[in-house]
Amino acid sequence: MSEFTPLNITVLAGGISHERDVSLRSGRRVADALTNEGHIVTVLDPGANLLTTLMDQSPDLIWPTLHGATGEDGALLSLLETTGIPFLGSRGPAAALAWNKATAKELVLRAGFATPPAIALSTETFRDLGATSVLDHLVSAIGLPLVVKPAQGGSSQGVTIVRTPADLPRAMVDAYTYADTALVEAYIDGTEVTVAVIDSGEGPTALPIVEIVPVDGVYSFEARYNAGETDFYTPARLANAVSLVVSDTAVAIHILLGLRHLSRVDLIVDAAGTPWFLEANVLPGLTETSLVPQAIEAANQTLGATYSVLATHARTAQ
Repeated sequence: MSEFTPLNITVLAGGISHERDVSLRSGRRVADALTNEGHIVTVLDPGANLLTTLMDQSPDLIWPTLHGATGEDGALLSLLETTGIPFLGSRGPAAALAWNKATAKELVLRAGFATPPAIALSTETFRDLGATSVLDHLVSAIGLPLVVKPAQGGSSQGVTIVRTPADLPRAMVDAYTYADTALVEAYIDGTEVTVAVIDSGEGPTALPIVEIVPVDGVYSFEARYNAGETDFYTPARLANAVSLVVSDTAVAIHILLGLRHLSRVDLIVDAAGTPWFLEANVLPGLTETSLVPQAIEAANQTLGATYSVLATHARTAQ
């Protein structure tokens, strides 16, 4: 057995996105788990002096837990790469592709995977073409029900399932609150699942699938982060053959989008067992109610041991 070498790790948490509070919770949980494994951990809230502070600290590894645009649009990750300090997570260009849901869906579709038909509309297009006529056309072209969400963003903020035409205007306003572009997507009836993909040095593999069953039927921001508002089943209640297809699809999409170390792929599995890609998360939540920790524990692994192995791999395999 190789001798354990503690790492000096800086966890980035906070930022200024809509998901700041979630990021802080993720960062603290990661820091606690790594500290319990013997690593030396500093939690840093990014600010104007971030790059200077990182260069002064010169940690063995940077672990970003920044959700939303602050960390997931690729800009910060690209900057981290220029420091020469190893960091856990995807490189900037790959993160930028995954961050834009419309772009990620197009890449996945071209690769032959199923993803719900969708239209991306900027606020300018929506306004210039006439909101009423655009909304009428969306209902006619895509059909009801449909899903409206920000084209960039996470934690289900600004996401609405639209079942009647009267609900669509408000759904667009909610989506535009979080991004300048809204994604209007066909609703797929099925089982909502997510797959954590992890690479500890032997290539990306899927952790047990998590099935998501919101108590009120919608996996909203509140349902994600308030205990008791969602039922989770890990592993998901899918036939073995379907589970294998879902896991293989998630790993293939992780590779297709150029992601690394850790990601989460969200899908809907229809009645025929076909997984439909919804989005990929390059810095998934790691809070006490998040899905990746549930998958790790369902694999009979501890968070600390898993994070420690991930950190060691990320440190040596940049």
